Amino acid sequence: MKTQEFFAKECFTEDVANADKLVMLKSSKLKYDRVLGHIFNSDHIKVANLIMVGCAAPFETEDLEVFEKLADKITLEIKNDRYFTAYGRAYHEAIINKLLDGVITDPLIYTPHVQILYDGLDDYLYVAVVDVTQNDVYQNRLTYFKDLLESTYRSFKYAIYSNYIVMIMSSKHKVFHEEQFFDACNNPFIQNNLLVGISSNFESLYELREHYETAVATLKKGMECSNIQRVFFNERM
Repeated sequence: MKTQEFFAKECFTEDVANADKLVMLKSSKLKYDRVLGHIFNSDHIKVANLIMVGCAAPFETEDLEVFEKLADKITLEIKNDRYFTAYGRAYHEAIINKLLDGVITDPLIYTPHVQILYDGLDDYLYVAVVDVTQNDVYQNRLTYFKDLLESTYRSFKYAIYSNYIVMIMSSKHKVFHEEQFFDACNNPFIQNNLLVGISSNFESLYELREHYETAVATLKKGMECSNIQRVFFNERM
């Protein structure tokens, strides 16, 4: 947390969170320049940082090339490891739950963590809530269907919250991506009798609680009005 707070104070937050691989860290408070590389799991979630500290001389091109190869090698070795796959998803879920509970209140500390949730999400955001109570086949229904949806829509961000599965997606999924086709006859919602309420669009994840409540209200209203439809969209979409 102290490292993340330092990144924020030195205005590294977006550079670090948005970097595809490497980012140079230069600051008046750092005696030597540093290069930070991200380590990814198979879901392309950042699960670790690798940092190289320079000496008095500037980094040479070959220094950065070798460092990038090292980061790639570590990523290759750990990306399919079950621990790091579970760790990445659990990290996202923990941040989503903290946002929904209002625990995240200090942007200086938490914004670097929240920023990671934006990875893979473009333009406007949407939050969906999935009701699994219509399916009584599986004992651990929330966990089972969360795992199922994660394997189907891999670029969404997931959490279990207040007896719902919460999914965060963005406008690219609604308009341009194959994951938009929630109403396809072979989708997991129809196949498993799951009901979904989707919020209107928003820009900041700090607004997640408000739009989560909108998604829940949309779901409940849809359930009252239809016995056939599986997916319900907020009227403002």
